[in-house]
Amino acid sequence: MSTEKIPLRKDVPAEHKWDLTQLYKSESDWEADLKKIPEFTEKMVAFKGRLGESSNTLLAALKADDELGLLVEKVYHYASLMNEADQSESSNQERYNKVMMAYTNMSSQCSFFTPELLSIDDEKINAWCELPEFADYKISIKKALHSKPHILSEKEERLMALQSESGQTASTVFSLLNDVDMDFGTVHCDGGDRPLTHSTWSNFLENQDRSIRQEAYTKFYDQFEKHANTLASLYAGSINNDIFVARARGYKSSLDMALYDDKVPESVYRNLIETVHKNLPDLHRFYSLRKKILGVDELRHWDVYVPLVKSVKSKVTYEESVEICRNAMAVLGKEYTETLCGGLLGGWCDRYENKGKHSGAFSSGCYEGYPYILLNYDDNTLRDVYTMAHEGGHSMHSWYSVHNNPFSCYEYTIFEAEVASTFNEELVFQYLLKNAKDDEMKKYLLAMRANDILATLHRQTMFAEFELKCHEAVENGTPLSCDGIRKIYRDLLELYFGPEMKFEKSSDMEGLRIPHFYNAFYVYKYATGISASLALAKRVTEGGEKEREDYFKFLKSGGSRYPIDALRVAGVDMESPAPVQAALDTFKHLVDQLEKLL
Repeated sequence: MSTEKIPLRKDVPAEHKWDLTQLYKSESDWEADLKKIPEFTEKMVAFKGRLGESSNTLLAALKADDELGLLVEKVYHYASLMNEADQSESSNQERYNKVMMAYTNMSSQCSFFTPELLSIDDEKINAWCELPEFADYKISIKKALHSKPHILSEKEERLMALQSESGQTASTVFSLLNDVDMDFGTVHCDGGDRPLTHSTWSNFLENQDRSIRQEAYTKFYDQFEKHANTLASLYAGSINNDIFVARARGYKSSLDMALYDDKVPESVYRNLIETVHKNLPDLHRFYSLRKKILGVDELRHWDVYVPLVKSVKSKVTYEESVEICRNAMAVLGKEYTETLCGGLLGGWCDRYENKGKHSGAFSSGCYEGYPYILLNYDDNTLRDVYTMAHEGGHSMHSWYSVHNNPFSCYEYTIFEAEVASTFNEELVFQYLLKNAKDDEMKKYLLAMRANDILATLHRQTMFAEFELKCHEAVENGTPLSCDGIRKIYRDLLELYFGPEMKFEKSSDMEGLRIPHFYNAFYVYKYATGISASLALAKRVTEGGEKEREDYFKFLKSGGSRYPIDALRVAGVDMESPAPVQAALDTFKHLVDQLEKLL
């Protein structure tokens, strides 16, 4: 799709939008379900004070909880997806706010459930879990028991539930400022002025004309610089909220809280940073190679995304991208490829950019309806093929989880999600490299793959280290100012990019424009995910039926296992630093190849 003119949502063809009728046929159907939430909440509240009466009473309460959960999840997803497709439309914001108010009210009234569940005598509840009729709930109850040390009293849980909506204020305001209110202007390119947006930003930074890259970079960060103090206050507020919740619930730290529910040892997070630090010389070597290939006196921050190999045709239509995914993932079998590609062409995906649409890409589904995908696909950017494969990996993970687990434990963790997505990226790379028409395309693909691993492993680890340093600063008694946040980020930029890079005054504003930072300690999972996925892709492509089935056992696990255990079933041990080191060795090998070829 041309980016010369960004269309309004109403002007986007229906076949290019996701099909939300799989959730609700009409707005009135959604409104009807929204109105049911108080009624279903009352059914749930009727069990207050009675959960420990008998196994039958608890089972009935669990079923009522499922009924309410299914309803709220469906109502929320419809409102959320409508809003993400066009945040500039006030009715979408109003719909989303309605459901968030209903959710907050429901949560506060049902806050009794978990504390009361956990107050049941351990011997009694463990015995009930072994009854056949509790088969669908055994795992979720066991996971709830794991959280017991950090569940508060009923009154305290109600206060925490009431606080949840206001706790999202920083994230909500950042999203509106970032996606709707900021105007980045235009960039003079190809004889005309083209709009600079979150989606076209990456295209400009990949342009071979250095003056275009510099213009785009400068205009982009100038906008963030104008809002520096506001952005810093929003992020500091988000961190303060994380720390408030962690302390209120009795965790050792905000990092401990983020890792606890998944049973991920803190050593996994810290060992990731440590292992990447040990291998930074290879990253610095790559930037030195980039400086040499580009033939510049100084490597600037706007030089790090431009392809190292010029004049390689990379125009791929949306439909062609779907076929690449189909062929690349053939090793996973027909059910996988036909389901994914049928969805990409048949209503799962919102394909192209429109005004007010959420930037970037994501997969978001619920137990009913499709595992929806939001893209801002651009057929002039080969990387968008990888983005399609990435989000397709998430959605297929969701598809297998839904089809193999009860509602109470179908949701897998983000730790696992980033494996399924980057696994697909590796398959696409292997397919494109194998079918490259000439050496120039091979060089192009090798260079792009090195950049992609860098972006997912090194860059996300740098982000993870930034989050950790910011949270620990506040936890240790140091308030975060705008200058303080920027210094932390600039020090990390200099550490990771090495001596070849010359940064701009505004370069450290990058640390205040990343949406994922409002979901604390999320980004490290990209780095651990690609480490696991590279190992599993090698295992599946070089193995046989057993290795493929092991991978499908992982996809089908949903929330039935803790993530470290699920990945161990698939064939990789993430408690060991070996997968991270192996992924860094893969990057080193790519740099070695590029040094010889380029």
